[in-house]
Amino acid sequence: MTTERISEAGSRVHVLRDFALIADGERGAVVGPDGDIVWMCAPAWHDDAVFATLIGGAGTYRIMPTDRYTWGGSYEDGTLIWRGRWITTGSIIECHDALALPADPHRAVILRQIRAQSGPARLRVELQVAHGFGRRSMRQLHRDDQGRWTARSGDLRIRWTGAADARPLDGTLVLDVTLEPGDTHDLVLEISDEPLLDPVSPEHLWQATRTAWSGHIPSLTGTAAPRDARLAAAVLHGLTSSSGGMVAAATMSLPERAHRQRSYDYRYAWIRDQCYSGLAAQVAGLDGLFDDAVQFVQERVLSDGPKLKPAYRVDGGAVPDEKSLHLPGYPGGDDIRGNWVNSQFQLDALGEVLRLLSAAAAQNRLDADGWSAIQTVVASIRERWQQPDAGIWELGPDWWTQSRLACVAGLRQAAGVAAPSDAGVFAGLADAILAETTRTCLHPDGYWQRSPTRPGVDASLVWPAVNGALPANDPRTQATLRAVERDLAVDGYAYRYAADDLPLGEAEGAFLLCGFMLSLAYDQQGDREAAMRWFERNRAACGSPGLFTEEYDVTQRQLRGNLPQAFVHATFLQAACDLG
Repeated sequence: MTTERISEAGSRVHVLRDFALIADGERGAVVGPDGDIVWMCAPAWHDDAVFATLIGGAGTYRIMPTDRYTWGGSYEDGTLIWRGRWITTGSIIECHDALALPADPHRAVILRQIRAQSGPARLRVELQVAHGFGRRSMRQLHRDDQGRWTARSGDLRIRWTGAADARPLDGTLVLDVTLEPGDTHDLVLEISDEPLLDPVSPEHLWQATRTAWSGHIPSLTGTAAPRDARLAAAVLHGLTSSSGGMVAAATMSLPERAHRQRSYDYRYAWIRDQCYSGLAAQVAGLDGLFDDAVQFVQERVLSDGPKLKPAYRVDGGAVPDEKSLHLPGYPGGDDIRGNWVNSQFQLDALGEVLRLLSAAAAQNRLDADGWSAIQTVVASIRERWQQPDAGIWELGPDWWTQSRLACVAGLRQAAGVAAPSDAGVFAGLADAILAETTRTCLHPDGYWQRSPTRPGVDASLVWPAVNGALPANDPRTQATLRAVERDLAVDGYAYRYAADDLPLGEAEGAFLLCGFMLSLAYDQQGDREAAMRWFERNRAACGSPGLFTEEYDVTQRQLRGNLPQAFVHATFLQAACDLG
């Protein structure tokens, strides 16, 4: 006699390059090569996970061939519809995955369609919804007369359609699927914090989802890498909620460096990242994303004024402080929920806000509230630019050079769109900040150093010149670019700064954001060959699905940190457009 058991595939933990993301703006789900959804928070980004095996919790939704298989997959062009693909000894099987659009903030709808491309397909499907990062198993399991399963997990309502033959086993619903060549099988999972509406056919849901994606993403044929640029645009759409807030990444606690206490929760909207993405969206002609960023940022500015926080929940609420979930975590990482960002002041974000709002004004897309927000930000810069801040890398308080130069860039752009009376004031403040920064932060060798007391160079110091703080032919601009290439570049990748007196690559991975910044900096200098070299090298630092994380381990060729990292995709998109 044999005893049926739940598959042990979930005990394997895959490297980050193997994961894909499906997302609808309100939440995102991470899909692994075993057809397992290993991460999703519901109903919103900042809520508890219902699938948490990625960080050692419970809850998964797996569709996996029963025969030996190899794995692959790709996105439908210009979408976050994932087509997982398995080749077994006798068949080719695909599973199309998506979060349904248009999205409902209260209800996640996961669409999964299994297709037998050739040969007979035999698969095992397992569903275990476990709210509270795996602490609340499914209860009140019931199959209605239409074959639909309903259940509860915590306060969430669950409905699973297309699994009439599933059977409960150890708190999990298990379904065996056998398909003949050419057959398909649809599964629809709904998870909601409100009463569920009447079911909608899978055909209608798929059609609406594909139609929505086709309306979001333009062809981007004029870019340096159109297909990848469309994917980057889709990632930014998938991470942006109906409030306009865009999370920095879909995940939490994925380590940037093993056992170095560098695991963070990025399921929140950073003001800086939102500005980067909004400005990249403008360059790419993604007007909806651009307007979303402007609206979300100006609302936060008008609400909090000079006390603008570095990050918020996508609904505008406060980011919770860090705490442990008491889970094993992803190997090498911690199980940190929340973020310490609340205690920080990040001056550079004020400069980025001015760049975003000024870009909107230049296109006549800024309303009266937006102009009020510009005045508020300028007043905040005037009040606080001489105070220590955490800077772009969220470090200990210092007089970070990049933060001051970011404000110079923002003030110059604001001066370019303001009324003459304001333009002179804005430009004068920019000149004063630049003069003091030059006096205290220019290295004797002519490049910008990190701060008055830190003589090393920082890769982010090429960014303000790209954005208009100084001309491309300014000696300080050119000397900084040479110093970054000399001191922080290895094998075509850029590191943020020399950290911890360790060789580059031992303290942390290369920062892909910096690689694309360097591509744009060389393009500004008119060196297209160097710009394309940096662009292509860093474009390749992704996994099979094409997603970027924050860091890249050059030696091991592995992704590090949370995924997908929004500001990396945004800066890649901007570089792809500019180089095109």
